[in-house]
Amino acid sequence: MTVDTSLAWEDKLIASFKRNDVRLIAYVPDKVLAKLIRKLQADSFFTVLNPSREEEAVAIVAGAWMGGTRGIVLMQTSGFATLPNALASLAIPYQIPVLMLVSERGTLGDHQLGQVIVCRTLRPILNCLNIENHALEAVEDVEFIADRTMQQAFSTQAPAALIISPKLFAR
Repeated sequence: MTVDTSLAWEDKLIASFKRNDVRLIAYVPDKVLAKLIRKLQADSFFTVLNPSREEEAVAIVAGAWMGGTRGIVLMQTSGFATLPNALASLAIPYQIPVLMLVSERGTLGDHQLGQVIVCRTLRPILNCLNIENHALEAVEDVEFIADRTMQQAFSTQAPAALIISPKLFAR
């Protein structure tokens, strides 16, 4: 039995990154994102970095933007919870389109109390900071949502978040 990987959400995101010239990937390890990260590391189009913290990843992507390179930060929900200060004091006031890809943990049956509590803050924080955010819930919508979110972030020079819902990854 052959599997058509062209339909995998990871492959659709990679294609979207390439179409939008997002070359720098700064990630903090996450089980949900592991397959995507491995594919990005194997692709010479991308420079893939693994900083120790999410705030460091935001700083790297912000610095890359100032140097003319587009990037994205990959993390899980609990890592996002460390970012409000970096976003509010760097990305937003200096109009740096820090893209974030966040695997949504702590919902739809997640048994880890810490993840559940932090997940409740994800969208309220994004909305409070006026950061555009969209959920990726169905594989057929990944490219449309990712492309449009990135295009808007770059044209308005504002941070944006793509949230990978368990509806996409937990099947």
